[in-house]
Amino acid sequence: MFSIIQAAGWPIWPLVACSVLALALVIERFTSLKIRKVAPPKLLDEAITVSRAAIPSPDVVAQLEQNSLLGEVLASGFRALNANPRISEDDLRATLEGAGRQAAHKLERYLAALATIASAAPLLGLLGTVIGMIEIFGSQAGGGGVSNAAGGNPAQLAQGISIALYNTAFGLMVAIPSLIFWRYFRARVDGYLLTMELAAERFVRHLNNLRK
Repeated sequence: MFSIIQAAGWPIWPLVACSVLALALVIERFTSLKIRKVAPPKLLDEAITVSRAAIPSPDVVAQLEQNSLLGEVLASGFRALNANPRISEDDLRATLEGAGRQAAHKLERYLAALATIASAAPLLGLLGTVIGMIEIFGSQAGGGGVSNAAGGNPAQLAQGISIALYNTAFGLMVAIPSLIFWRYFRARVDGYLLTMELAAERFVRHLNNLRK
């Protein structure tokens, strides 16, 4: 592997850095976007059950907030109703929407960076290809003689071809998985956002009934 990197020349180092960063982002997103950390399936029903008669104690609300991102949204509704029992339904809804936007921001964290890598890697590969072509043309422009121009510098010619091909291939090897994982995480985040939106809507109706 190191011999390939050496043959590809210095243009491949930005691609190596992009590949390491993309791998770190993919691992981080897989860890952070687990369903138990975002929207546990039974959390909404449990929150409604413990608040059938009254708002739960602050300890229970704090525990709910630390449970997951959905827990943070639901806890914001409890806190708003606890701070102002006469709060209007619109204000209550606005409170949960604000907490939902914060949760959405956390869900979408690093996705833009992964998309940037997917877009930039082919361009970095193309840069390496252009540099390799420059090396090739440079090898053909040796001393100006007929024989020299025809034969060129074989070592420099081989180096230019290596730079061009390795960088093109490595750029695609970085870009394609990055794009696939970005689309996968984007779809997963959209699914979570829909789940949280529906849960918040149902929870607002529950809190409104509790407020009355």
